Amino acid sequence: MTRFKKHILVAAAAMLAAGTTLADITIGVIAPLTGPASGLGIPAGNQVKLWPKQIAGEKINVILMDDASDPTQGVTHAKRFVTNDKVDIIMGSVATPVAAAIAQVAEEAVTPQVAWSPVALPPGKDKWMFRLPQSNSVMGNAVIEHMKRQGIKSVGFLGYSDAYGETWLNDFKPQAEKAGIKVVAVERFARADTSVTGQALKLVSANPDAMLVVASGSGAAMPQMALVERGYKGKIYQTHAAATRDLMRVGGKQVEGGFVVSGPAVLAEQLPDAHPSKAEAIKFVQQYEKAYGPGSRNQFAGHAYDSILILEKALPIALQKAKPGTPEFRAALRDAFENMGRVVLAHGVLNWTAQDHWGYTADTGVMMRVTGGEFKVEK
Repeated sequence: MTRFKKHILVAAAAMLAAGTTLADITIGVIAPLTGPASGLGIPAGNQVKLWPKQIAGEKINVILMDDASDPTQGVTHAKRFVTNDKVDIIMGSVATPVAAAIAQVAEEAVTPQVAWSPVALPPGKDKWMFRLPQSNSVMGNAVIEHMKRQGIKSVGFLGYSDAYGETWLNDFKPQAEKAGIKVVAVERFARADTSVTGQALKLVSANPDAMLVVASGSGAAMPQMALVERGYKGKIYQTHAAATRDLMRVGGKQVEGGFVVSGPAVLAEQLPDAHPSKAEAIKFVQQYEKAYGPGSRNQFAGHAYDSILILEKALPIALQKAKPGTPEFRAALRDAFENMGRVVLAHGVLNWTAQDHWGYTADTGVMMRVTGGEFKVEK
């Protein structure tokens, strides 16, 4: 149990003792505060601690649980949320395998889930899931457009052997080939692996113009370092799951010059003034870094920040139809997400519909380059 969870329980007990009712809207948050994906989950959890106490004039009760980067634990927490806590919405996880596992619980319990991971589900299985990260195809578009400008014709793929890696490969490969870029070699590794030497040797021997590494958080540095150590001199690209300072903290000089695609939130000050997300991104960065220090901004903390913006838009709509804590309210909230229209977030402009629970346009991704240990926007 996290300190934040303990704090909430203590506060709840005090409220009951004083004869005050609990918060009206209950949000169950599941994030990897420990384990391999904790580099993504801890910043998201930190942002949750900055959430307001009220939304749309209603009190909110937040229950934050650690999935330890483990789908089984994520499912356990989700079942507890829908059975015991009767949450109105589940948020999380940032780890794709965990978010996918939670989705089945949310669907069976007819409870909305806002995922902080770009998790792909089979057709018809995301009726109750909405994503805040950009889809792999949207981010892949930004990668491919940059590769085209660099004259790249061949790519090697080094990615996770789980859902995140496979969906990136399945989305990226046809887009790349349509653009005249051929995926000439594919190697995979597990999140828990501590070495990819064999995979790196095979990829380097294929000698593609560029490499695409599909990994997350601090775990994204190791494969890039392995490629550099094996003598690879071409361009190396990373996905939006690597858009965290852990990449530079772990990789040091060996990740210098690498390209990372990202949502706009972490690049607030570097965005052009005309960018629709600039003002909201700056608000996010200022709030987060005031609490956690300069340079602490994080892609996934940005998704947790954006979670409040979508609730501020959707909750007033749902509250007109039903009261929190009821199946009718959960259904109304799901419908509100599909019909709330355009919402400007720190991470882009979102417009969920009944046909699209991703919601971002193809030009949302921003390409960064690691320069002097910092992310710099590519012009």
